[in-house]
Amino acid sequence: MKLGIVGSGKIVHDFLTTADKIDNLELIAISTTKRSEQVGKDLALQYGIKHTYTDNSHLYNDPEVDTVYVAVPNSLHFIVAKNSLQAGKNVICEKPFVTTVSEAEELKQIADKKGLIIVEAITNIHLENFKHIQKDLEQIEPVHILSLNYTQYSSRYDDFLEGKIAPVFDPKKDGGALNDLNIYNIHLAVGLFKNPKLVKYYPNIQKGVDTSGILNMAYQGIQASLIASKDSYTMPPRSFIEGEKGTIYFDGSPGELNNYILELRDKEPKKYNFNTHSHRMAAEFDDFAKAIDEHNTNLANKWFEHSLNVLKVLAEAKASY
Repeated sequence: MKLGIVGSGKIVHDFLTTADKIDNLELIAISTTKRSEQVGKDLALQYGIKHTYTDNSHLYNDPEVDTVYVAVPNSLHFIVAKNSLQAGKNVICEKPFVTTVSEAEELKQIADKKGLIIVEAITNIHLENFKHIQKDLEQIEPVHILSLNYTQYSSRYDDFLEGKIAPVFDPKKDGGALNDLNIYNIHLAVGLFKNPKLVKYYPNIQKGVDTSGILNMAYQGIQASLIASKDSYTMPPRSFIEGEKGTIYFDGSPGELNNYILELRDKEPKKYNFNTHSHRMAAEFDDFAKAIDEHNTNLANKWFEHSLNVLKVLAEAKASY
C-alpha cells in the first residue's frame, strides 16, 4: 500500500509514530492546508514521506499514491473521500466514516464502479482483544447488560469554555462527544451484538454541542448504556459486559482495549491481552494494507456493512433529541 495522507492533525501525528511497524506500507505524500504547510514539511522530514502538498488535488493526482488516508475534520470526510475515489485511489477514512448513510452508500457505489476499496479507520474492531472478547461471550451468555464508558477530559475543553472552539467541539464540523468518543462504543456494541432495536441519546448540551452524553440501545434481552464525555474526569473509565454466567470488563479507552478481564461465577477472574501491537492503530492498518494489496473486496465489504450499521445507529441517536 502506497499511502497519501490528507490532514496534519493529532490523529496523523499519532498514526505516523507507528507507521514503520506496519508491513507493506510506504508513505508517499502528505497534503495539508497552506496554513499548516510547515507542519507537513516537518512530518515529511521526520517520517520519510516523499512529497508534501498544500493542494489536495496534487495528492489525488500523484501517480505513486494508490491509497488516501482521510484524516481531516469530520465534516470534510465525504468530499475528500469522494475526490480521492474519483481520482482512482483506495480510501481509508477516519471515524466517524461520513455524516449520513446516503453519503456512505454514494462513496461505496463510486468505489465499486472503479474497482476500489473504501474502509473506515476504527481501531477497536481490528484488535485481537476484540476478537477474543467476541469468542468469550459464549462463556458468560446470555448477556443482559452492556455498559461502555469513554470518559476523557478534553485538552480543548477549557478553551471551549472560554469561547475558543476547536473542530471537535464545533457542531458545524460534526464535533461533539457522540461523534468523537461514543463512536468507539457504538462500534464495539454493533460489533458484538449487531443492530439494536431502539436507540435514544441523552446529551449534555453546551454552546450548541454535546460535550457529554449517554446513548441507550435496546436489544432483545440486552440493555446497553454507552457513555462518552469530553467534559468530565475519571481515571480510568471501566466498561462491562454482564451475563448470567459471568462478566467481561476492561479499563481505559474502548478504542484501545489494552486488556480485558473475564470473571465467571464462583471462579477467580482472569486477565487477558492478545493484542500483538503496543499501538492501537497498528492492527487496523495492518488489516487495511493486506486487504488493499490483495484487493480483498469480500473483507472490505464486510467492514463497510459494519460501518453502515454504525451510521444507522448514529442517525437514530441524532434524531432522538
